[in-house]
Amino acid sequence: MRKFIAAALAAIVFGAGVYSTSASHAASGDVTLYKNPQCGCCEAYADYLHENGFTVTVKPTHELVTMSREAGIPDDFQGCHLAFIDDYVVSGHVPVATVNRLLSERPDIKGVTLPGMPMGSPGMSGAKTEDFTVYAVGNGNPSIYAVE
Repeated sequence: MRKFIAAALAAIVFGAGVYSTSASHAASGDVTLYKNPQCGCCEAYADYLHENGFTVTVKPTHELVTMSREAGIPDDFQGCHLAFIDDYVVSGHVPVATVNRLLSERPDIKGVTLPGMPMGSPGMSGAKTEDFTVYAVGNGNPSIYAVE
């Protein structure tokens, strides 16, 4: 019985450590999200990040294309809003699991992007109809970073 209790306690402690490790990236993240002033899905994405532990400041702008280019995101890979988290840029409706992975792994890239406005992605209405392909940007040509 003692071995069972010890094993159960170890599992609880280990599990709590894993949970807090993955959640700590989100909990410590301050996000500045730039969006078109009239865009509702961008507000929904900001809410999604907030619900996942980020502190989000939303700033309306009409300069998203220019800002995205300056951040290293090619025109064909831009999302509908632009977020800055730590030293990274996150463009579009990127799932929080990918954002947390980015903050955990800290790769030598400028950031990640989910081009367009895929239905069913975080902050977008509708059902998910296909995998979301998230690209790494800022280290040569965009390359696949995650498929969710």
